Amino acid sequence: MSVRPDPTEARTFLEEHPDVSAIELLIPDLNGVLRGKRIERDALMSVYTDGICLPGSVFGADITGETVEATGLGFEIGDSDQLCWPVPGTLCMVPWNDRPMAQLLMSMYELDGTPFYADPQQILAGVLERFKALKLRPQIAVELEFYFIDQRRTAEGAPQPPLSPVTGEREHTTQVYGMNELDDYRQLFEDISDACSIQNVPAEAAVAEYAPGQYEVNLHYKPDAMLACHHAILLKRIIKAIALRHGMEATFMAKPYSDNSGSGTHIHISMLDEQGNNVFTGETEIGSPTLHHAIGGLFATMEESMAIFAPNANSYRRFQHNSFVPLSRSWGWNNRTVAIRIPTGSPEAARLEHRVAGADANPYLLVAVLLAGIHHGITNRLDPGEPVNGNAYVGCPSSLPCEWSVALDIFSNRKVLRDYLDERSCNVYLASKTSELNQFECHVSPLEIQWYLRLV
Repeated sequence: MSVRPDPTEARTFLEEHPDVSAIELLIPDLNGVLRGKRIERDALMSVYTDGICLPGSVFGADITGETVEATGLGFEIGDSDQLCWPVPGTLCMVPWNDRPMAQLLMSMYELDGTPFYADPQQILAGVLERFKALKLRPQIAVELEFYFIDQRRTAEGAPQPPLSPVTGEREHTTQVYGMNELDDYRQLFEDISDACSIQNVPAEAAVAEYAPGQYEVNLHYKPDAMLACHHAILLKRIIKAIALRHGMEATFMAKPYSDNSGSGTHIHISMLDEQGNNVFTGETEIGSPTLHHAIGGLFATMEESMAIFAPNANSYRRFQHNSFVPLSRSWGWNNRTVAIRIPTGSPEAARLEHRVAGADANPYLLVAVLLAGIHHGITNRLDPGEPVNGNAYVGCPSSLPCEWSVALDIFSNRKVLRDYLDERSCNVYLASKTSELNQFECHVSPLEIQWYLRLV
């Protein structure tokens, strides 16, 4: 199996950018955190011809960066190296550094050239292979919610909204879709847009969301699910980097504030046949039978996938009633209280919007489990039941596992996903997240001290 990229890409890039002095080689881990190494300009060609070595343990790291030995990727295999190759088309400039630099996404392979099972990109690639037999191609768009926050914390160490670049006052109101908020941050969003253009990340819209300092950026539809996930990973990096240049931070934490809205990752999906026709298009606004089968498959895997949708302890703070975060397996047309929404629009643009996952989800793993569910639903012609009209919080009993330990237990006993995801990769994910959960549950929080230290 040949994975060697065409070195012409690197040669042309270096010729077009003679001032580039270094290149960051980036690989997203199980948490979606970018890891890797930095090389000097003269070493780029060898990366394209020979690859680079990184230890497989980068995928055995928890959110703190510590290798979880239970993943089997640490000392058990001698912390051995694997071979990483460039992802074609991702070599680009890094516009926020004072030193002229570039970046390049990498993907990991075994030394014999086969995909490394724990790499989230390879996990997604395995699921995408299943659609070739159906002669279908998923088309994906990602929406990411996030917060701008002040670099200074409160006296208690908590995050707080930033100071407006225009008024100098701290944001404190919720102005969903407010234009004044976008105007106040005009220069920041223009710089984000410019960086996206330089890195070929197709960001197309930004809106103010449901809390002070909360915004959403939408990515344009791509008939290449892997590329859509690359764009999501790179967009997060762009937003964080440009925010720092403007004296603030950006966070994709699912629930940074107890009393304000959480941040989600909404995935829009349609399905194209060999002629480029959208097979989700139907005679009515709720789409075709194929779309309904896809939703049925998503329902069949929704509980199993929750550990991917909500990958850490904070993720589960987001699941609250009347918060625009779904709590049940539900679907409907033009309805933001359900888990799977069929947006309004022309029949030719029929699609589903999956609204369960947090902004902290790894986009590769998230899209992998969503497409696994859709494939399962289409091939088995699953029926999702009747769509929900009105408030799903009232009409549908809560059914999603909204506790981390429960979600991990369901994932460990998965039924449908076992046919789609490599058992070894799932074991690595479970070991990492179980270790993280155990560490979290041993931690004594400030609230516990406040409530119990003197009174019990």
